[in-house]
Amino acid sequence: MNRGRQMTHIIVVGNEKGGSGKSTVSMHVAVALARQGLRVGAMDLDLRQLTFGRYIENRRDWTTRKGVDLPSPQFMPLPDPSLFDLTDGPSLHDARMTAALEALQPLSDIIVIDCPGSHTRLSQYAHSVADTLITPINDSFIDFDLLARTDAETGKVLSPSIYSEMVWKARQTRAQSGMRPLDWIVLRNRLGTTAMHNKRKVGDALDALSQRIGFRIAPGFSERVIFRELFPKGLTLLDLADLGGESMTLSHVAARQELRELIQTLNLPALSLNA
Repeated sequence: MNRGRQMTHIIVVGNEKGGSGKSTVSMHVAVALARQGLRVGAMDLDLRQLTFGRYIENRRDWTTRKGVDLPSPQFMPLPDPSLFDLTDGPSLHDARMTAALEALQPLSDIIVIDCPGSHTRLSQYAHSVADTLITPINDSFIDFDLLARTDAETGKVLSPSIYSEMVWKARQTRAQSGMRPLDWIVLRNRLGTTAMHNKRKVGDALDALSQRIGFRIAPGFSERVIFRELFPKGLTLLDLADLGGESMTLSHVAARQELRELIQTLNLPALSLNA
Protein backbone atom coordinates (compact mmCIF):
# COMPACT_ATOMS: atom_id res chain seq x y z
CA MET A 1 0.00 0.00 0.00
CA ASN A 2 1.26 3.47 -0.87
CA ARG A 3 0.51 5.38 2.31
CA GLY A 4 1.66 8.65 0.80
CA ARG A 5 -1.29 8.72 -1.61
CA GLN A 6 -3.93 7.44 0.78
CA MET A 7 -6.21 10.07 2.25
CA THR A 8 -6.80 9.81 5.97
CA HIS A 9 -10.23 8.35 6.72
CA ILE A 10 -12.02 10.08 9.59
CA ILE A 11 -14.39 8.10 11.82
CA VAL A 12 -16.54 10.16 14.17
CA VAL A 13 -18.38 8.48 17.05
CA GLY A 14 -21.13 10.84 18.06
CA ASN A 15 -24.61 11.59 19.22
CA GLU A 16 -26.04 14.20 21.57
CA LYS A 17 -26.86 11.91 24.48
CA GLY A 18 -24.60 10.56 27.18
CA GLY A 19 -24.47 6.96 28.36
CA SER A 20 -24.65 5.27 24.97
CA GLY A 21 -21.14 3.79 25.06
CA LYS A 22 -19.40 6.18 22.65
CA SER A 23 -16.00 6.00 24.33
CA THR A 24 -16.10 2.20 24.57
CA VAL A 25 -16.97 1.99 20.87
CA SER A 26 -14.26 4.55 20.00
CA MET A 27 -11.54 2.64 21.85
CA HIS A 28 -12.48 -0.78 20.54
CA VAL A 29 -12.73 0.45 16.95
CA ALA A 30 -9.41 2.31 17.23
CA VAL A 31 -7.54 -0.68 18.68
CA ALA A 32 -9.16 -3.13 16.23
CA LEU A 33 -7.95 -1.01 13.31
CA ALA A 34 -4.48 -0.60 14.84
CA ARG A 35 -4.33 -4.39 15.06
CA GLN A 36 -4.95 -4.49 11.31
CA GLY A 37 -1.63 -2.70 10.82
CA LEU A 38 -3.15 0.73 10.24
CA ARG A 39 -1.81 3.93 11.76
CA VAL A 40 -4.69 5.13 13.94
CA GLY A 41 -4.95 8.63 15.35
CA ALA A 42 -7.37 9.51 18.12
CA MET A 43 -9.07 12.68 19.36
CA ASP A 44 -11.46 13.27 22.27
CA LEU A 45 -13.74 16.29 22.02
CA ASP A 46 -15.45 15.77 25.38
CA LEU A 47 -13.14 18.23 27.10
CA ARG A 48 -14.84 17.82 30.50
CA GLN A 49 -14.81 14.03 30.75
CA LEU A 50 -12.06 13.01 28.28
CA THR A 51 -13.04 9.36 28.75
CA PHE A 52 -11.56 8.24 25.43
CA GLY A 53 -8.36 10.14 26.13
CA ARG A 54 -8.09 8.65 29.62
CA TYR A 55 -8.75 5.18 28.20
CA ILE A 56 -5.74 5.57 25.89
CA GLU A 57 -3.65 7.01 28.74
CA ASN A 58 -4.56 4.00 30.91
CA ARG A 59 -3.44 1.72 28.10
CA ARG A 60 -0.09 3.46 27.79
CA ASP A 61 0.51 3.37 31.56
CA TRP A 62 -0.52 -0.29 31.93
CA THR A 63 1.58 -1.56 29.01
CA THR A 64 4.58 0.40 30.30
CA ARG A 65 4.23 -1.10 33.78
CA LYS A 66 3.79 -4.61 32.42
CA GLY A 67 6.46 -4.30 29.75
CA VAL A 68 4.14 -5.46 26.97
CA ASP A 69 3.69 -4.01 23.50
CA LEU A 70 0.11 -3.70 22.26
CA PRO A 71 -1.11 -1.94 19.10
CA SER A 72 -2.46 1.43 20.17
CA PRO A 73 -3.90 4.60 18.67
CA GLN A 74 -1.89 7.82 18.82
CA PHE A 75 -3.78 10.37 20.88
CA MET A 76 -3.75 14.02 19.81
CA PRO A 77 -5.06 16.57 22.32
CA LEU A 78 -6.44 19.86 21.09
CA PRO A 79 -3.81 22.62 21.21
CA ASP A 80 -4.01 25.06 24.09
CA PRO A 81 -6.30 28.05 23.37
CA SER A 82 -3.51 30.44 24.36
CA LEU A 83 -1.62 29.49 21.19
CA PHE A 84 -4.21 31.32 19.09
CA ASP A 85 -4.81 35.06 18.92
CA LEU A 86 -8.57 34.55 19.07
CA THR A 87 -11.30 35.18 21.61
CA ASP A 88 -13.32 32.27 22.93
CA GLY A 89 -15.98 31.30 20.41
CA PRO A 90 -16.58 29.37 17.18
CA SER A 91 -13.48 30.71 15.44
CA LEU A 92 -11.24 29.55 18.28
CA HIS A 93 -12.83 26.11 18.39
CA ASP A 94 -12.48 25.75 14.61
CA ALA A 95 -8.83 26.82 14.75
CA ARG A 96 -8.00 24.28 17.46
CA MET A 97 -9.71 21.48 15.55
CA THR A 98 -8.04 22.41 12.29
CA ALA A 99 -4.59 22.53 13.91
CA ALA A 100 -5.05 19.14 15.61
CA LEU A 101 -6.28 17.45 12.45
CA GLU A 102 -3.50 18.94 10.33
CA ALA A 103 -0.94 17.62 12.82
CA LEU A 104 -2.49 14.15 13.04
CA GLN A 105 -3.44 13.45 9.42
CA PRO A 106 0.10 12.92 8.05
CA LEU A 107 0.70 10.37 10.81
CA SER A 108 -2.56 8.45 10.40
CA ASP A 109 -4.38 6.21 7.97
CA ILE A 110 -7.50 6.56 10.10
CA ILE A 111 -8.52 9.05 12.77
CA VAL A 112 -11.16 8.13 15.37
CA ILE A 113 -12.87 11.11 17.02
CA ASP A 114 -15.02 10.69 20.13
CA CYS A 115 -17.65 13.43 20.59
CA PRO A 116 -19.35 14.64 23.78
CA GLY A 117 -22.94 13.75 24.60
CA SER A 118 -24.13 17.26 23.86
CA HIS A 119 -24.14 19.76 21.03
CA THR A 120 -20.90 21.74 20.86
CA ARG A 121 -19.06 23.62 18.16
CA LEU A 122 -16.26 21.03 18.27
CA SER A 123 -18.76 18.22 17.76
CA GLN A 124 -20.39 20.09 14.90
CA TYR A 125 -16.99 20.56 13.26
CA ALA A 126 -16.18 16.85 13.66
CA HIS A 127 -19.44 15.79 12.03
CA SER A 128 -18.68 18.04 9.05
CA VAL A 129 -15.35 16.29 8.36
CA ALA A 130 -16.47 12.71 9.11
CA ASP A 131 -16.13 10.12 6.36
CA THR A 132 -17.84 7.57 8.59
CA LEU A 133 -20.22 8.55 11.39
CA ILE A 134 -21.04 5.96 14.06
CA THR A 135 -23.99 6.86 16.26
CA PRO A 136 -24.39 4.41 19.16
CA ILE A 137 -27.84 4.34 20.72
CA ASN A 138 -29.18 2.24 23.55
CA ASP A 139 -31.81 -0.10 22.21
CA SER A 140 -34.85 1.85 23.42
CA PHE A 141 -37.29 4.47 22.25
CA ILE A 142 -35.71 6.92 24.70
CA ASP A 143 -32.57 6.92 22.56
CA PHE A 144 -34.56 6.58 19.34
CA ASP A 145 -35.80 10.09 20.08
CA LEU A 146 -32.24 11.24 19.37
CA LEU A 147 -32.87 10.41 15.72
CA ALA A 148 -36.51 11.31 15.16
CA ARG A 149 -39.74 12.47 16.76
CA THR A 150 -42.50 9.87 16.74
CA ASP A 151 -46.24 9.80 17.38
CA ALA A 152 -46.88 8.53 20.91
CA GLU A 153 -49.94 6.51 19.86
CA THR A 154 -48.93 5.00 16.53
CA GLY A 155 -45.13 5.12 16.72
CA LYS A 156 -45.09 6.72 13.28
CA VAL A 157 -42.05 8.87 12.50
CA LEU A 158 -43.14 12.52 12.40
CA SER A 159 -39.87 14.30 11.65
CA PRO A 160 -36.09 13.98 11.99
CA SER A 161 -34.55 15.24 15.22
CA ILE A 162 -32.26 18.25 15.58
CA TYR A 163 -29.32 15.84 15.61
CA SER A 164 -30.42 14.17 12.36
CA GLU A 165 -30.81 17.59 10.81
CA MET A 166 -27.23 18.42 11.84
CA VAL A 167 -26.00 15.27 10.11
CA TRP A 168 -28.00 16.21 7.02
CA LYS A 169 -26.37 19.65 6.97
CA ALA A 170 -22.95 18.03 7.34
CA ARG A 171 -23.74 15.90 4.30
CA GLN A 172 -24.74 19.00 2.36
CA THR A 173 -21.51 20.76 3.30
CA ARG A 174 -19.44 17.77 2.17
CA ALA A 175 -21.31 17.54 -1.13
CA GLN A 176 -20.82 21.24 -1.83
CA SER A 177 -17.10 20.89 -1.09
CA GLY A 178 -16.73 17.93 -3.43
CA MET A 179 -15.84 15.56 -0.55
CA ARG A 180 -16.75 11.87 -0.51
CA PRO A 181 -20.23 11.10 0.85
CA LEU A 182 -20.71 10.59 4.57
CA ASP A 183 -21.46 7.00 5.56
CA TRP A 184 -23.75 7.14 8.61
CA ILE A 185 -24.05 4.01 10.76
CA VAL A 186 -26.47 3.78 13.68
CA LEU A 187 -25.23 1.23 16.21
CA ARG A 188 -27.82 -0.59 18.28
CA ASN A 189 -25.76 -0.74 21.46
CA ARG A 190 -26.19 -2.46 24.82
CA LEU A 191 -28.51 -5.07 23.38
CA GLY A 192 -30.08 -7.40 25.90
CA THR A 193 -31.32 -4.77 28.35
CA THR A 194 -34.79 -4.55 26.81
CA ALA A 195 -37.62 -7.01 26.30
CA MET A 196 -37.77 -8.91 23.00
CA HIS A 197 -41.06 -7.24 22.03
CA ASN A 198 -39.56 -3.78 22.57
CA LYS A 199 -36.43 -4.76 20.64
CA ARG A 200 -38.55 -5.73 17.68
CA LYS A 201 -40.49 -2.46 17.81
CA VAL A 202 -37.27 -0.42 18.00
CA GLY A 203 -35.82 -2.44 15.15
CA ASP A 204 -38.85 -1.89 12.94
CA ALA A 205 -38.80 1.86 13.67
CA LEU A 206 -35.09 2.08 12.86
CA ASP A 207 -35.57 0.21 9.59
CA ALA A 208 -38.26 2.67 8.53
CA LEU A 209 -36.25 5.70 9.61
CA SER A 210 -33.03 4.49 7.95
CA GLN A 211 -34.72 4.57 4.57
CA ARG A 212 -36.10 8.03 5.23
CA ILE A 213 -32.98 9.86 6.43
CA GLY A 214 -30.24 7.61 5.08
CA PHE A 215 -28.24 5.61 7.59
CA ARG A 216 -27.13 2.01 7.87
CA ILE A 217 -27.92 -0.09 10.93
CA ALA A 218 -25.32 -2.20 12.69
CA PRO A 219 -25.55 -4.38 15.79
CA GLY A 220 -23.37 -3.09 18.59
CA PHE A 221 -22.18 -4.54 21.87
CA SER A 222 -24.36 -6.39 24.33
CA GLU A 223 -24.40 -5.12 27.90
CA ARG A 224 -21.40 -6.77 29.56
CA VAL A 225 -19.54 -6.13 32.81
CA ILE A 226 -16.22 -6.78 31.01
CA PHE A 227 -16.28 -3.35 29.36
CA ARG A 228 -16.18 -1.58 32.72
CA GLU A 229 -13.42 -3.89 33.93
CA LEU A 230 -11.18 -3.24 30.92
CA PHE A 231 -11.14 0.56 31.18
CA PRO A 232 -8.69 0.96 34.14
CA LYS A 233 -6.07 -1.08 32.28
CA GLY A 234 -6.79 0.51 28.93
CA LEU A 235 -7.43 -2.91 27.42
CA THR A 236 -9.95 -4.04 24.82
CA LEU A 237 -11.55 -7.39 24.12
CA LEU A 238 -9.03 -8.06 21.35
CA ASP A 239 -6.11 -7.81 23.78
CA LEU A 240 -7.23 -10.57 26.14
CA ALA A 241 -6.08 -13.48 23.99
CA ASP A 242 -2.54 -12.04 23.92
CA LEU A 243 -2.26 -11.73 27.70
CA GLY A 244 -1.59 -15.00 29.48
CA GLY A 245 -2.98 -13.83 32.80
CA GLU A 246 -6.31 -12.71 31.35
CA SER A 247 -8.84 -15.56 31.18
CA MET A 248 -11.30 -15.70 28.29
CA THR A 249 -14.91 -16.65 28.96
CA LEU A 250 -17.66 -17.52 26.48
CA SER A 251 -19.07 -14.04 27.07
CA HIS A 252 -15.72 -12.50 26.09
CA VAL A 253 -15.56 -14.63 22.94
CA ALA A 254 -19.07 -13.55 21.96
CA ALA A 255 -18.19 -9.91 22.57
CA ARG A 256 -15.07 -10.21 20.39
CA GLN A 257 -17.24 -11.54 17.60
CA GLU A 258 -19.58 -8.55 17.98
CA LEU A 259 -16.60 -6.26 17.53
CA ARG A 260 -15.37 -8.14 14.44
CA GLU A 261 -18.82 -7.85 12.89
CA LEU A 262 -18.85 -4.12 13.57
CA ILE A 263 -15.48 -3.63 11.89
CA GLN A 264 -16.70 -5.58 8.86
CA THR A 265 -19.86 -3.47 8.73
CA LEU A 266 -17.78 -0.28 8.59
CA ASN A 267 -16.44 -1.42 5.20
CA LEU A 268 -13.50 0.96 5.39
CA PRO A 269 -11.45 1.57 2.23
CA ALA A 270 -8.27 1.67 4.31
CA LEU A 271 -8.79 -1.97 5.29
CA SER A 272 -9.04 -3.14 1.68
CA LEU A 273 -5.96 -1.12 0.76
CA ASN A 274 -4.08 -2.66 3.66
CA ALA A 275 -5.03 -6.21 2.74
